[in-house]
Amino acid sequence: MTTATQTHDLTALAISCTLKPSPQASSTDLMAQQVLDQLGEHGVAGSTVRAVDLDIRPGVETDMGDGDEWPTLRRLVREADIVVLATPIWLGHLSSVAQRVLERLDAELSETDDEGRPSMFGKVAVVAVVGNEDGAHAVSAAAFQALSDIGFTVPAQGATYWVGEAMQGTDYRDLEETPEPVAGTNGMVARNAAHLARLLTASPYPAG
Repeated sequence: MTTATQTHDLTALAISCTLKPSPQASSTDLMAQQVLDQLGEHGVAGSTVRAVDLDIRPGVETDMGDGDEWPTLRRLVREADIVVLATPIWLGHLSSVAQRVLERLDAELSETDDEGRPSMFGKVAVVAVVGNEDGAHAVSAAAFQALSDIGFTVPAQGATYWVGEAMQGTDYRDLEETPEPVAGTNGMVARNAAHLARLLTASPYPAG
């Protein structure tokens, strides 16, 4: 079993899709970091990018030109074994930033590796959701479908979330401590993601 003291043989990229630009505090960033911390316990080195800090142009191409900063984020995605898509809930849906990220990832359907497989084949994706309104399951379902279509593989129970009490303003980052069910789920998501990533690294999907 891989522990935090062993060499990091996998990498993870958390894409935080908060609407808040840096350096504003973000519950989405907090949840993403907690998942990365858990992944670190399984030999996965992680980093976070706050997508809203980049000028990601609308479109479904790998590079939309004219100052588009998606190619920077795309390079990091292509280098990672595991992608953590972290999003808040807004109006019952994933954030507009998360939707933009998924739309840009759609271009990967036309990109292939040396064996002719879609470029995201072999990469694992998990989802982290925060909000103070209902919708965590719907947001996860929408993200899972998009990520699977693009070519990512989602592990068993590959989502973690926290949703606050309805019609109140407490944010995840306002909590004095992480609720035990959330902490446990974070650990399970990380454990399953690291396990699946190693399986796919050792035994890639067959070429067409």
